[in-house]
Amino acid sequence: MHKFILMLFFLITILSCGTDTDAGEFVVGSDYLALDNKVVLIDTVTVEMSTINFDSLVTSSQSRILIGNYDDPVFGKVKSNSYFQLASSSYTLNNGGSDTETTNYVFDSIAMILKYDNYYYGDTTKVQTFDIHRLTQKVKPNSEDDSFYNNSVLSYSDESIGTISYKPRPIEKDSITIKMNDAFGAALFQKLKTREITDFDSFSEYLKGLALVSSTENSSSVIGFHAATSKIRLYYSKYQADTEETPYIIDFTISEATKQFNSISLDKTGTLLQNLPIASSKLSSSLTNRQGFIQSGTGVACRIDFPNIKQLKYISDKGAIVSAELLLKPINNSFSEQYPLADSLKVYVADNLNRISGSLENGAGAYVYGALNKKSDEFNENLGYVIPIGSFLQKEMWKQSDSRSSLILTLPVISKAVNRIVLGDQKHPNNKIQLKIYYTSY
Repeated sequence: MHKFILMLFFLITILSCGTDTDAGEFVVGSDYLALDNKVVLIDTVTVEMSTINFDSLVTSSQSRILIGNYDDPVFGKVKSNSYFQLASSSYTLNNGGSDTETTNYVFDSIAMILKYDNYYYGDTTKVQTFDIHRLTQKVKPNSEDDSFYNNSVLSYSDESIGTISYKPRPIEKDSITIKMNDAFGAALFQKLKTREITDFDSFSEYLKGLALVSSTENSSSVIGFHAATSKIRLYYSKYQADTEETPYIIDFTISEATKQFNSISLDKTGTLLQNLPIASSKLSSSLTNRQGFIQSGTGVACRIDFPNIKQLKYISDKGAIVSAELLLKPINNSFSEQYPLADSLKVYVADNLNRISGSLENGAGAYVYGALNKKSDEFNENLGYVIPIGSFLQKEMWKQSDSRSSLILTLPVISKAVNRIVLGDQKHPNNKIQLKIYYTSY
């Protein structure tokens, strides 16, 4: 017992961390059950927080068209444009079995129909504007893995072939329809009518793809649309004298999810993140008002380090971390109805260069998430994300090498959204990160 007290005092001296004997009941595993076992609560171990920025995120094959932009009061100017290739199930006009009938067909109109997928972020009470442009290069990735990323771009024509200004209603409405340029539609119709376009190859050579480009002058939100069910619809009819016209349509859809992606950018000028370094480095929370940042789509993530965790092994010759809990608190007033908190955080394990080795797992091999505690209280003292990290810290404590692993925090939906969170570090005046470690000697 005297040895345990002396080693505990030694730990306090090295780490400058306080310890308290747990006054309540605490259930430990059967391996540690003994009459002389002591469980100690250690709640002031140093926790370091910083912000990192991944090089890129894969945004193709996400099945979501993400379009819009807004000025985030914390992160800066957020913008998403979308690029895609189209195809049709048929490139033949309705001929009723006779090619001569096509001579009476006339072009009526062409429109883009975008189906809401219920995702939105920002202020949807304000008008959003975006334009449709023809791509001047094929939808072909430069990378060897055939993927497109949030920083991928394709060249497109300056001329807009369709524009819309509207107030998004992603929950109340089914879709939006954008009338497209008649000259563009008539030219495409003529190519089909004269059989200059007969298959996908000839069609994609003529129309390489489209880009949806958000207007920075008139937008306050980012909206999601179903990539699989959205389409370009060409309307035409058979003209016959003294009779009603018979309407027909040809639909062009995004047939390959790999050929649609979102280019998501963040202009951090004038923000706390404007000096965010390259992916292998980090920006300490001591330089960002004691805060850490996470944002989907742009690759901003929060990093957590435990620089002195190996010192815990000096408490006792035989001891172990029974459990540990990390509580991360969102900054007051950084979230709202427009910028809601996510229900959970995704947690990864990485090295000192932010290279991810895998998802955080518990002792049973199951993935560990940060669950949002929504228990209401007057001052939001209980609001935060709880992450069980006992197994991780136990491994770090007994690691033989000098290397240390870090935890990287992101949102679960990282590649097709722009949600964000701001967290307080260990020295934040109001929303401190908390770490509670239960240690037993045996």
